[in-house]
Amino acid sequence: MDTFRKSVSVAAVMSLSLALAACGGADEVDSGDDAASGDDNTLTVWAWDPAFNLYSLEEAEKVYQVDHPDFSLEIVETPWDDLQTKLTTLAQSQELDQLPDIFLMQNNAYQKNVINYPDLFSDYSASGIDFGEFPDSVVAYSTVDGMNYGLPFDNGTAISALRTDVLTQAGYTVDDFTDITWSEYITLGKDVLAKTGQPLLSGPAGSSDLIMMMLQSAGASLFDDEGNPTIVDNEALLAAIATYQELVTSGVLVEVNSWDEYINSLVNANVAGTINGVWIIGSIQSAADQSGLWGITNLPKLDDVDGATNYSANGGSSWAISSTANAELAADFLGATFAGSTEFYDTILPSAGALANWTPAGQSAVYAEPQEFFGGDPIFTKVVEFSTQVPSNNTGAYYYEGRDAVSVSITNIMNGADPATALEEAQATVEFAMQ
Repeated sequence: MDTFRKSVSVAAVMSLSLALAACGGADEVDSGDDAASGDDNTLTVWAWDPAFNLYSLEEAEKVYQVDHPDFSLEIVETPWDDLQTKLTTLAQSQELDQLPDIFLMQNNAYQKNVINYPDLFSDYSASGIDFGEFPDSVVAYSTVDGMNYGLPFDNGTAISALRTDVLTQAGYTVDDFTDITWSEYITLGKDVLAKTGQPLLSGPAGSSDLIMMMLQSAGASLFDDEGNPTIVDNEALLAAIATYQELVTSGVLVEVNSWDEYINSLVNANVAGTINGVWIIGSIQSAADQSGLWGITNLPKLDDVDGATNYSANGGSSWAISSTANAELAADFLGATFAGSTEFYDTILPSAGALANWTPAGQSAVYAEPQEFFGGDPIFTKVVEFSTQVPSNNTGAYYYEGRDAVSVSITNIMNGADPATALEEAQATVEFAMQ
């Protein structure tokens, strides 16, 4: 879920409050200069979440200052919803001089903003940054007409997390849940439920997060390459919805009423696992009494769907350089830190749980540290490897409208509506929004 984010730790478990909002929003906006600084050695940045994104910026500033001692950042804490509103207002009023030099953007919002408001962005064509060092699927979020408009940061790679003690009780290990299909997962889940009384999964009723992860795992989307909705007669979507229905009716997945209830089902040991973005381990680790009792692996893949894989993502964000920025300095700063410094990522992983999308970071000794909470498994190296295998998919400019319409459809389908009819209504809703 985009409004809740991560706080994982190598050395110690951080509090649950730090696991929330790195991709969602903080509560207030700091006062300060909202516009690009105009100083040749200073960059203004808009971003949210002090414990995650803002802390990472402060550490990046320190790294860059080693070779550029006169450099500084003016960081303006800006919740995501406020940031999006500001961008829209400035684009429509053409008050582009009020833009910061750099701003953070949720990955799923990139296509819509670049397509609708191209005047806000500088591209990275002259930056010298090697985008081949980032997963193709993440780079694709902020690529429009073959041009890069965002530098990936926040890692949303999906994982399957499982209670190893519950699996042992049922006669299984994490390996039994690795590289499998959803039908195999449901078969195993039924057996675990029968033997232990524990469902494998939980999730907020009416949420489409799991279905959207299933879609991306097959490189599928709610939109075609021209941005037109493809909700009706979408093979991967129909397969994902059918899988979700079977998960619920079999008891392998229990629906809850809210996000808080979902988190509580994990920390109170009401379920034996979860499937979500890697940021969910921050919430898992808030239950200190469960240390050593969790393992992670990849996702089940959709049965009989072309392009299906065991890898997906949920959430994430990237850095944009504004059209009025000191673009050369901004690109050099980002390239030397978020796209060039293992030292930087080694610092922010233990302190903020900021897992890199920059794949060279995964080769460092810090990422390879065994994680006691996860049975001594070096999970961060594993997740970075997962990230390189996530299929790209087309989010479209109306991703959120599509996702929300599908969420309504899921609720209706689970209440007995015909899936084809419910999806026709969802497509009509999106088509109306696009007008």
